[in-house]
Amino acid sequence: MSLEEAFSNLTIDGAASVVEKIAAEGVKSFPIDVLIAKAASTEEAEALAGLTTVKAIAESGNLVSEVFFKECLPAAIQQSGSKSKDVRALAGETSIAICKNISPFAMKALLPAIFAELPVEKKWQTRSAALDCIAVFKETAPKQLSDALPEIVPEVTACMWDTKKQVKTAATAAMTAALDVIGNKDIEHMTANILVAITKPKEVPEIMHKMAGVTFVQSVESPALAMVVPLLLRGLREKATSTKRQSAVIINNMSKLVDNPLDAAPFLPLLLPELEKNASSISDPEARGVTENAVAQLQRLQDLANKAVNIRGDTSKLEAEFVKAMGDDTNKKVVTHASIIASTMMDLGFMEDVQWTKNVAPFFAAFIDASKAEAGVEAVRVEAEKMMEIPEEDDEDEDAEELCNCQFTLAYGTKILLHNTKMRLKRGLRYGLLGGNDSGKTTLMRSIANNQVEGFPDVTEVRTVFVEADIQGEQSHLSCVDYVLVDEKIQSLNISREEVTKVLASVGFTPDGKAKPNHAVSTLSGGWRMKLALARAMLQKADILLLDEPTNHLDVINVAWVKNYLNSLKDVTSIIVSHDSGLLNDCCTNILQIENLKLNAFKGNLDEFVKLKPSARAYFSLKGSKLKFSFPQPGPIEGVKSKGKALMKMSKCTFTYPGNDSPTLFDISVQVSLSSRVACIGENGAGKSTMIKLLVGEIEPQEGEVWKHPNARIAYVAQHAFHHIEKHLDKTPNEYIRWRYANQGEDKESLVKVTLQFTEEELKLQKTPYQITFTDEETGKITKVKKVVSELVGGRKVNKSKDYEYEVKYAGSSVDSGEYLPAKTLKKMGWDKAMKAVDLKIAQRAGLYVRPLSTKNVEEHLNGCGLAPEFGTHYRMSALSGGQKVKVVIAAAMWNQPHIVILDEPTNYLDRESLGALASAIETFDGGVVIISHNNEFCNQLCPETWVMDAGHLETKGDSDWMLKQDERIAEQEQITEVVDAAGNVTKLKAQKKKLSKKEEKQLVKKLKKKIKEGEPLDSDEEEFAIEKDLI
Repeated sequence: MSLEEAFSNLTIDGAASVVEKIAAEGVKSFPIDVLIAKAASTEEAEALAGLTTVKAIAESGNLVSEVFFKECLPAAIQQSGSKSKDVRALAGETSIAICKNISPFAMKALLPAIFAELPVEKKWQTRSAALDCIAVFKETAPKQLSDALPEIVPEVTACMWDTKKQVKTAATAAMTAALDVIGNKDIEHMTANILVAITKPKEVPEIMHKMAGVTFVQSVESPALAMVVPLLLRGLREKATSTKRQSAVIINNMSKLVDNPLDAAPFLPLLLPELEKNASSISDPEARGVTENAVAQLQRLQDLANKAVNIRGDTSKLEAEFVKAMGDDTNKKVVTHASIIASTMMDLGFMEDVQWTKNVAPFFAAFIDASKAEAGVEAVRVEAEKMMEIPEEDDEDEDAEELCNCQFTLAYGTKILLHNTKMRLKRGLRYGLLGGNDSGKTTLMRSIANNQVEGFPDVTEVRTVFVEADIQGEQSHLSCVDYVLVDEKIQSLNISREEVTKVLASVGFTPDGKAKPNHAVSTLSGGWRMKLALARAMLQKADILLLDEPTNHLDVINVAWVKNYLNSLKDVTSIIVSHDSGLLNDCCTNILQIENLKLNAFKGNLDEFVKLKPSARAYFSLKGSKLKFSFPQPGPIEGVKSKGKALMKMSKCTFTYPGNDSPTLFDISVQVSLSSRVACIGENGAGKSTMIKLLVGEIEPQEGEVWKHPNARIAYVAQHAFHHIEKHLDKTPNEYIRWRYANQGEDKESLVKVTLQFTEEELKLQKTPYQITFTDEETGKITKVKKVVSELVGGRKVNKSKDYEYEVKYAGSSVDSGEYLPAKTLKKMGWDKAMKAVDLKIAQRAGLYVRPLSTKNVEEHLNGCGLAPEFGTHYRMSALSGGQKVKVVIAAAMWNQPHIVILDEPTNYLDRESLGALASAIETFDGGVVIISHNNEFCNQLCPETWVMDAGHLETKGDSDWMLKQDERIAEQEQITEVVDAAGNVTKLKAQKKKLSKKEEKQLVKKLKKKIKEGEPLDSDEEEFAIEKDLI
């Protein structure tokens, strides 16, 4: 009996014999149409016999038979809706058997049949059975399922909102299974959120926020895109403009990470219409602009996809190759099936000859000679490899050992930094890494150190050490030796305390030196912290040193030491991020430049690189900067008519740190005015930062006096600038500035200074009754009373002697007295620091007048300090780069329009372009500036006066007549002409009136008397003057 006759006379009990017959006779004459008809029959007995036979064949292990039994899947799924309970149950088992037993690479051959049963007009039982089939592939074909997600996710997503509970449950299970095989470590933790976003729209805004914080280091391919598209679609359809905007930003950035535009092609028809709809309907101009950018990016991707030749998964080309290799008479069903398997293997990179022989050749061996089948499959595999070839750039052969040759993609949050770029490193070479602020230099090095760069050798194979000077707060109490020893990498190398002490001594940490090995790291200046980090790296005997600004805080002597050390490392590869052009010229053998999301490699040092790319001059030339910063002008100070008048003074100040035997500073006297442009220089540990802390009131001198004009506003950006924002990293820069100045313009960061805290002696004076003399203005009677002041209320006025008086509250009084006491009296009563606090608050509030603390005003201010609105208003500070954080700190300090700006090492984290912009802003700033920096070019461009600090002693150099030359009248400054309120309304202000001389005043009185007598109208200024002089 033939196989066709056996199929025609099928019974439930005869399935086993049919399987045996197929095994004996082969599949050359496989009457599949007869078997399909039996399985799809409406007659219960025939259907049961057909389904039983299909299930038995599928489970028989006969590989070649899958060419035919896969065609029974539609019938099996449809029978899930049969009226017969037995048929329904068997149909489900048969469908699952087909999906479980088909070879993994043939999985895609079943998808059309499954998708055909998912439309809403189909029976719910049929739809549920089809969805159950998809869930099976998670176990049997996980890689192939991941590859097919672009096709599967849209189909399944539509079913997750079905009104039928069974369909919804099956769809959720299928989606969960599909998302479990995503294969992208960066976002696989978001799978649960994706499901929630599809079924619970209210959760979308929070989930979008989580998505925005994902750092991508793997290339984003079609499976990852398939996963996030449902979430992005939900975000685009949200009512809140902020969520729509966030979705557009993520789409825009992720689309830039797509290497092959064909990966994105299946999703473009879903995303583009929603984006275009938002671009035309969002009312907020900024959010609309962001959305329009995303539309333009996807349209660009669409154009690339339309032009691209789709080789992946193109079965037509493979079918032609198989017919050519096997002969025209080859079974067409076998050719089609083999082409689907081969295309999936191409998609997944299974291109070895043994893999093709194992997975493809058996299908042809059932019809032709096995050796011919294998030869034919090998010929097709070779052609398939040619289809996949991408021409590579020629690379010069070098003798040096290759440490790394990888291709990767890198992003931080929603910002793409490097996209599908190559990096090749050779042993013993020193690479200078160039790129603007926010281009990703530090992120790249940190990702290498954390084993997050795709294809980069594991740090255990190629020992990689990241050198940075930041010291964690919880380790700051440790001694220098212990700080090195607690490092996990040092411990894993079993390095002894003696060896650590020896290496520290080699870089200058000696018991009798400026930096002592057994002193706490918190006592180290910035330069010595960097030397400590370098010493720790030396102990680890690295193959690759990753150096982030290694000369930050270092003086000339120590910079030379770093250069000599790096040049002596003949077998160690270095990647150096630095804004020090001398270091890059003297040390680098190669340059790596981040530009347009690519890492471009060049031979030679910085000078050689600039010859090839003149536009890169901005990296190390301040004048080459095209970026512009703008600082708010300080405005006038009550009682100060000259720009040369001192606003801050230190007189004969000596300071010793607690626990030290000798002073850090000796007999220091300096002063600062509105016209000051001072560079403070000196060796590491000479006392520069200590002097500045004395000047701004962060510490108190043991001898000498520090004075500040009561109305002067001071901005101080410390050497370790990030300490200002460390507790606020969950805020955006905009939120941080609004928090910091929220209390009527008072700066919360300035209210915690040591110099504003009372000593025990001052507290004792405050509690001691003090004799106060009162004079009755009407009777002239003098009364003397002993009183105790409990607090200063906050008011201040000028008395007839032009001295300040402060509003006080007396002890025992439940209400404010409304009485004022002179500053001289209050100082004797122990309230000197409280008066300074009142002065500080009043000065800070004065700075709030021109610009109310609105989101829009703060955003514009941040933009003026070099931080674009995207990062200033929409990014949390935890996601910002070092350079961006410095801009936040500078912008926050400048918000209340200070009269004096003090910058301690402002050049450390800023790139050359930002540094040039900062220099330009300082040049046009009308207030005083004091800069501590080791950057000679920066100081020389800005500062005519220099304070040279040497071992605690100060010497002033430069233009000694700078105050006299800058003695300009403040009345000549550009005055404020308008005020913008929180709602954006602009109010024009009158210019301050010029003070008239006695002669001018007499002439004006005469003129006005005449106009009044003749009945001529007076303008508002004349009328005000006439009232003041009692003329009308």
